[in-house]
Amino acid sequence: MDGTRDGPGPGRVVVGVDGSLSAQAAVMWAAHEAVLRGGTLCLVHATDVEAASRFLAPTEAGRARQAGRELLDRTAETVAARHPDLVVVTELGGGSPVEALRGAAALSGTIVVGHRGRGGFSSLLLGSVGLELAADATTPVVVVRGAVEGAEAGAVLVAVRDENDVDRARAAAREALLRKVPLRLLHVWGTDPHAGVRGALRNGTVGDAGAHVRALVEVIDRIREEFPELALDAEGEKSRSVPGALVEASRRADLLVVGGRRAPGYLGPTLGRTTLGLLQHAHCPVELIPRHGPGHGSTS
Repeated sequence: MDGTRDGPGPGRVVVGVDGSLSAQAAVMWAAHEAVLRGGTLCLVHATDVEAASRFLAPTEAGRARQAGRELLDRTAETVAARHPDLVVVTELGGGSPVEALRGAAALSGTIVVGHRGRGGFSSLLLGSVGLELAADATTPVVVVRGAVEGAEAGAVLVAVRDENDVDRARAAAREALLRKVPLRLLHVWGTDPHAGVRGALRNGTVGDAGAHVRALVEVIDRIREEFPELALDAEGEKSRSVPGALVEASRRADLLVVGGRRAPGYLGPTLGRTTLGLLQHAHCPVELIPRHGPGHGSTS
């Protein structure tokens, strides 16, 4: 690993740099996030030459490293022009982007990536690096989607399925406090095409959403107790498509926080249908908070 490093910490925001427009948007979002946290921004570029070292001449590997260093330097200069007081460090690695980003984030950093990389077609779908990071996340991963420089919606949205999502709601509450905006808790469950009933929670009261909404009461009470200064709105909604309803709700959010789940006993990485749909189609940046342990079933 070649670069200038500081020690990873809770305030450290790590972002992938590859020269694509999507990565450029992710860098500027990550820089703003690091400023809000009062932390460090770490710019990471991976040349991926180690895997192909047997087939590359030393001069080719050297050119790849030089191009990567120049890209990091240009990106750091762009960030410094926008945020002159932000501490920015850079890391240049010869391995894969996923390995480089995970190494820079260590156990406590937040990884930020664009929704598309340089490879493949420019589309709504999540790039391979972002998909691999999200599918096997051990630290928070943010996929930057939507118009980063657009008008702010003035809210952080968190998708809550049940009382096991308290940690996700806590993370979203901290993000809302940093941005000085309200937190919106949204619980959506699937239903048949003829049952378009919508129930809402206001000031801790239960409306027509019945048992599904009652599952949220513990989460709501915990967040209100732990973050009394936070403006909080909570809502339960039936929908023919859970991912579709959450994607639509993301139009009115600055950030959407979701939980990464693992099915009990599952031996490999997995993303549920709802989480994957949000990472691919949301209209705002999506922060995935990893979830492990008993009861953390798949969202699919």
